[in-house]
Amino acid sequence: MQSVNIYDAKTRLSQLVDKAAEGEDVVVSRNGKPLVRITKLQVEKRKIRYGLLKGKVQIPDDFDAPLPESELKLFEGR
Repeated sequence: MQSVNIYDAKTRLSQLVDKAAEGEDVVVSRNGKPLVRITKLQVEKRKIRYGLLKGKVQIPDDFDAPLPESELKLFEGR
């Protein structure tokens, strides 16, 4: 854990944030007394919920049927 005084922290904040993002904690002190710690945030992973839209989405029977010629022309720029 690195410790820096508040003046150095103001001038090197970007570097200290980069170190914290890499996982190294940085303690900011004033007059030799620790005040705050800059540390990496732990982002919580969202739990996957399967079946959330069950019964709410309907897929037509002809979903994978070939498109009409008129729509194919639009896709192909003809």
